[in-house]
Formats: sequence, C-alpha cells, structure tokens
Amino acid sequence: MKIRKYYPQDKPALINLWQTVFPNDPPYNNPDQVIQEKLKTDDLIFIAEADDKLIGACMAGYDGHRGWLYAVAVLPEYRRSKAGTRLVEEAIATLKEIGCAKVNLQIRSTNHEVADFYKSLGFTTEDRLSMGKLLI
Repeated sequence: MKIRKYYPQDKPALINLWQTVFPNDPPYNNPDQVIQEKLKTDDLIFIAEADDKLIGACMAGYDGHRGWLYAVAVLPEYRRSKAGTRLVEEAIATLKEIGCAKVNLQIRSTNHEVADFYKSLGFTTEDRLSMGKLLI
C-alpha cells in the first residue's frame, strides 16, 4: 500500500470512492465540486493506493490555528488493512510540519465504529456543540 498526495488523474476514482463511502451526503458535498474548491486553497488531499487502485482518501485543512480532517474514506473491501490509519497519520504528519498544533474532525454521532477507529488513533471526544449554517 502506498500513501501519496492527490494527482489530477485521481479525480474520477476519488469521486467514485466518496460516492461509494458517503452515498447519502447532501448536494453541497458534491465530490467534483469539493475537489475543485479544495485545490484552489491547497493540495492537502491524500490518497491510499493498493493493487494499482485508489482505495482510500483523506482531505486535510489548516487555517493557521487548527487542522481538520475531512472525508476520510476507505473502500469497504480494504477496511482493516491499515489504509485509514496510514492516511490519517500522513495527514497529521503533514499538518504538524506546517505548524499545526491540534487536529479536529467531526463524525456523525451515530457512527460508533468510526468513533472507535479515531479513539484508537488517540482522538478524544470533546465537549463541544457543532453548529453550521448552509450558505447555498
């Protein structure tokens, strides 16, 4: 398995991955648009490859204060292969290199399996209320 940065030729496979793993995402999370907008800001999209196939991805962000992980996804047949762990570790290492001191993420409150995954990587649940405002 190889972890690397996103290349433009990855776009169709990355879109397919996110549509497979996040089938019920709202329209404003359209993968094609997310990729386009992300690349206007930076290149913090990480790809996991195995068997010459894109099997996972993780998008990271850094605002100069905190880092964030977004859209961490691994194809179902490659879960428990350490792809998710390696993607998160690579994203965190890159964020740390650019000065990030803390990394945040959000998951759905009902997704206990994913919560356990992040806990195994040292993440803890913080007493916060997540809020958002849709602008489109």
